[in-house]
Amino acid sequence: MSTPTLMAAPLGQPDLSAPYELDWYGCDLRTGNIIEDLRTFSPGGALSRRLGTHTTLSGTLGLPGAPADWEAATDQGRSLLVGVDRATDTPVWAGITLTRSGGSAQTVDLQMATPECYLDRRYTGTINLVQQDQATVCAAVLGPALTDGPPFQLDAPATGVLMDYSVLDGDDRTALSALQELMAAEGGPEWTVDVSWNAAHDGFVLPLRIRPTVGVQSTSPEAVFDFPGCVTSYSLAESYEAGKGATVVQARGEGEGDGRLSSSAYTADALISSGWPRWVYRFTPSAGQNDPVQLNAHASQALALMQTGARVWMVEAAASAAPRIGRDWALGDTVRIAVESSPRHPAGADVVGRAWAWELEPGSNTVRPILVEED
Repeated sequence: MSTPTLMAAPLGQPDLSAPYELDWYGCDLRTGNIIEDLRTFSPGGALSRRLGTHTTLSGTLGLPGAPADWEAATDQGRSLLVGVDRATDTPVWAGITLTRSGGSAQTVDLQMATPECYLDRRYTGTINLVQQDQATVCAAVLGPALTDGPPFQLDAPATGVLMDYSVLDGDDRTALSALQELMAAEGGPEWTVDVSWNAAHDGFVLPLRIRPTVGVQSTSPEAVFDFPGCVTSYSLAESYEAGKGATVVQARGEGEGDGRLSSSAYTADALISSGWPRWVYRFTPSAGQNDPVQLNAHASQALALMQTGARVWMVEAAASAAPRIGRDWALGDTVRIAVESSPRHPAGADVVGRAWAWELEPGSNTVRPILVEED
């Protein structure tokens, strides 16, 4: 594999071989409408996203040259900062402003978290659903958070999978913890919060996607990270540590002694018969979980993920030469890792992994997809 030759973009076309340049906008958190173009904002680290949870980012806003209404555009608890890839006009990251500090310095410091964090500040209330589609259950969990909140757009087509779900308001279960509990169960739905332009192109919406599997899955994905090529370095982390590998799994409810509910013991019989040791893992999925059906679902899912251990590819690539986020691949998609030869893989390797997370550092022209091999 040869290093790709970077060609100049045709006249009038965006140069997708150039490093990422992001335009930053400060928006009203309730409506998503743009308040100001924040040209003096600089992120203090890598932008990142992960399936089913939130990530954080710090940054600074230079006050000399800041727009007139910069305070409203960065107000804590009331603003949303969005970074847009200038070459493709694609929003790639959004974060809710949580803290702002400044004084005699020429800058103010901001701390943000991706919109999933908001779901940890809204509660489910009481829900009791029997044999309802997973999408219906997720919509019920999210119901309160869709009122008087950020511009979420629920995107949850029916999954075709029925389930029971119950929670009491007194359990103090947040929408975030409930969604994470549902996602962790066997066959549970995946979810994420994306960011997109609104119809008028003067602000942003936050599609809250619920799917059996988020992203586009293919055994032959077009997005390829190659070494040598766009990949500057990579490592394959393989683990059978506690919580990452097991051949026998049991989910336990809350409580103590004989009154404590438990799932059945789920066992990787084929692996044990072929010579694998019996590695046992017991865990409590979430606070307040005492439904035997759900405990079984959690144990079964955990065994499916853990029986041969975790294999995670951590890739670092030149962002200007790699497949581009939002155009070629996105969170949850499968991508290909093609290694011609390396000390770890002298005979090469060609595998497909799912993008469970990514990091982007526009200033250093670096992108880091975190790819999980799935059976």
